[in-house]
Amino acid sequence: MAAAPVWSVDPRTGNPREQVAVEATAEEVDRVVRAAHAVRDALADRTVRAAFLRTAADLLAGAQESVVATADAETALGAPRLTGELARTAAQLRAFAEVVEEGAFLDIHIDHEDAGRTPPWPDLRRWKIPLGVVAVYAASNFPLAFSVPGGDTASALAAGCPVVVKSHPDHPATSELTASLLRRAAATHGLPEEIVGLVHGFEAGVELVRHPLISAAGFTGSIRGGRALFDAAAARPAPIPFHGELGSLNPVVITEAAAAERGEQIGAGLGGSMTMSAGQFCTKPGLVLVPAGESGDGLVKTLTATVGDTAPAVMLDHRMRDAFIAGVRERAALPEVEAPVTPGDGGEHAVASGFLTVPAARLAEDGPHQALLEECFGPVTVVARYASEDEIAGVLGRLPGNLTATLHISGEEEAGGAAGLLASLTPLAGRVLVNGWPTGVAVAPAQHHGGPYPSTTSTSTSVGATAIERWLRPVTYQSTPEGLLPPELHDDNPLGLPRRVNG
Repeated sequence: MAAAPVWSVDPRTGNPREQVAVEATAEEVDRVVRAAHAVRDALADRTVRAAFLRTAADLLAGAQESVVATADAETALGAPRLTGELARTAAQLRAFAEVVEEGAFLDIHIDHEDAGRTPPWPDLRRWKIPLGVVAVYAASNFPLAFSVPGGDTASALAAGCPVVVKSHPDHPATSELTASLLRRAAATHGLPEEIVGLVHGFEAGVELVRHPLISAAGFTGSIRGGRALFDAAAARPAPIPFHGELGSLNPVVITEAAAAERGEQIGAGLGGSMTMSAGQFCTKPGLVLVPAGESGDGLVKTLTATVGDTAPAVMLDHRMRDAFIAGVRERAALPEVEAPVTPGDGGEHAVASGFLTVPAARLAEDGPHQALLEECFGPVTVVARYASEDEIAGVLGRLPGNLTATLHISGEEEAGGAAGLLASLTPLAGRVLVNGWPTGVAVAPAQHHGGPYPSTTSTSTSVGATAIERWLRPVTYQSTPEGLLPPELHDDNPLGLPRRVNG
């Protein structure tokens, strides 16, 4: 694997800005992973771990001007969006510091010896320990919150696992800058900087998932790339967990009563959600089931006005722009597909937002219209006009797994009239919304950002407190003298941790 220069590229022009680094060779990947593995016990002290995470958040927030400027130069996402993303990233780190201090993630269970049970119980003490070095694959569309300092990294470090991040080629300079801030935070607390490694290059990503000292991986990206890495993780002599987020259509069902009650409001909300950040959110609503007839017509009219007023936008890179233009052109050419607002080429380096309409019945049949049920990354959605609930069921029955599914209902239906539709959406997604829009993923303890394949490759979440569970494994000690046990498992609970005793 020959080393090659890594350039920061301006997505607004497609021109290289500066050389940032070189692609990591197989030898370099091995060196970085081994260095991380060698310091895997450095994060054992939970007090130090929590303090490190808070300092990392403070350093990121303190470097806001340079971080936002660097990320905007590489992604064209704009300062307002990136400022908010940086705040979210810092909040994630602080939230995981609280998780570490509280200690419930250790999932401690103690069952004392009980000879009177059938069969008898020996003394059993169970908790969770870190897996080891975690490989993190940075996402293109979130250069902060799902990249080097993002949720996968934050949750892995909180679990006590060193990380090696494979930067995304769209923002190498941002990756280098944020990695340096994480390392500075580590040094502030006497932790080795090797707990956060960074490598660049496609081949480096492949080498990383195959490395024998990598214990798990987190990925956010395309179905094609994620599936290749998932297969490589499973094909190893010792397979490892691969928590991949690969793609999602995020279907929306709008009842006839909801469309009649507030069609203009729903149409405006849909237009804002599907065009937000040039349609480059993993939770963008990509398929919307709208009633045929007058109630649905009003909604589509408002959607037309909203999307038509949206200015052309620059996507993350020219490869994605080309794929978007080709994808919408192919879909728009299908029989009975119309484009009230034509998506596609928006001028040099930009794309125009738009949407397509199609009779829902066409999506429930085999044939070329199945392409409309595949994610098209960018500012476009498919509006499927249905004539009956049977047509809704026929379309939903064709859908793969999703991150989200959304239902818009009327006030009268809130009493239970739409329960059947809600039940039909629940198997399709990890987060089900009612009367809202899926773009925007709150970093909250009850959040679940994941779903059935191909939206993700596991049942875990990558957002929220329980994301830490991906990087831990349970261990039970049986009939072990207390002097040999970690203090977390002592009878007197010297660390004051939440735990369950004797069931």
